[in-house]
Amino acid sequence: MTSKRKHWLLAILGLLAVVALLAGIKALQIRSMIQASKTAVPPPESVTTAKAQRATWEQSMEAIGTLVAVRGVSLSAEVPGTVMEIAFESGSTVKEGDLLVRLDKSIEEAQLESAQAQAALARLTLRRARIQRAGGANAPADLDAAVVQSRQAEASVASLKAAIAKKTLLAPFDGRISIRQVELGQVVSPGTPVASLQSVTPIHCDFFLPEQALAHLAQGQRTRLSTDTFGDDRWDGAITVINPEVEVATRNVRIRATFENPDGRLRPGMFARAEVVDPQLRTALVIPATSVIYAPYGNSVFTVVEEKDPQGRPTRIARRRVVRLGDRRGDFVAVLDGLEPGETVVSSGAFKLRNDAPVAVNNKLGPRAELSPKPTEP
Repeated sequence: MTSKRKHWLLAILGLLAVVALLAGIKALQIRSMIQASKTAVPPPESVTTAKAQRATWEQSMEAIGTLVAVRGVSLSAEVPGTVMEIAFESGSTVKEGDLLVRLDKSIEEAQLESAQAQAALARLTLRRARIQRAGGANAPADLDAAVVQSRQAEASVASLKAAIAKKTLLAPFDGRISIRQVELGQVVSPGTPVASLQSVTPIHCDFFLPEQALAHLAQGQRTRLSTDTFGDDRWDGAITVINPEVEVATRNVRIRATFENPDGRLRPGMFARAEVVDPQLRTALVIPATSVIYAPYGNSVFTVVEEKDPQGRPTRIARRRVVRLGDRRGDFVAVLDGLEPGETVVSSGAFKLRNDAPVAVNNKLGPRAELSPKPTEP
């Protein structure tokens, strides 16, 4: 072997030794990193918690309904004529018997004067016929004719008085009147709409409930009303009518509840939510609704349990628990299955957790759950 070949062989062996050394060092580094990752504990997620606790809840049934006037009519002209007077303002409140519209009645009044004169003459003729008949100066047929003529004249007077009365439109009851649909000087015919009149104090709410609810309904049962229009305002009332029949198509029963409406804010046709309160109270296991992670395959919550980390230090761990939910009241939801009273659940921050994730509890800034929440003022 020549000296040159020996030098090349030594160089290659030295290079291989360096490569092997570097590979060994890198392998040791990778192994140590793997070992460190196995023993490393991820930083805990900051969350707030709440206890699952027993609470006494009202049982209620909710439904969407429509407000209906206690009394409501569409006012229209009964006889033809020309509008001579409009005595109301659109949207105003009127009392029973108030004048609303007066039509021209001059022709009928003139006809009435003529008919009254004819009736007076017929009464005189009848009086003479009776005197003559008592003295035998006329035939019975003459007296009969005088009686008929007198009655016809009186009937004509009564007919004209009724026609004149129909020229005046009066409010049939107390209520609020709509926008008028006639103008001064307008010629109207029978059936021409004038306005609508609605009595809104009190006011009805009609809604539907499933037939199964009939076992828990009774007249006089307490009912609450709310609307989107007036936000958090509530009205208390009671069931006044339970329809005697169930609708075949829907298997629902129509319910009517009545509510006081002293300020007239509730108006017929408005959308409303009715809540029928069951007098029987029930106990439920409740948690804040923000604790629940809703999913198509099942709702769940994270409970917080005390454990020890690999170094033996105490730590708090989040454990996912599938739950079955019941009714919701304000910021709370009832849990029918999956939790026990006193268990701690994550009330906010659950969206960033995974099963067995460490957590750090900080309830100082947590949201406050309420049964009847109200928006905070800015």
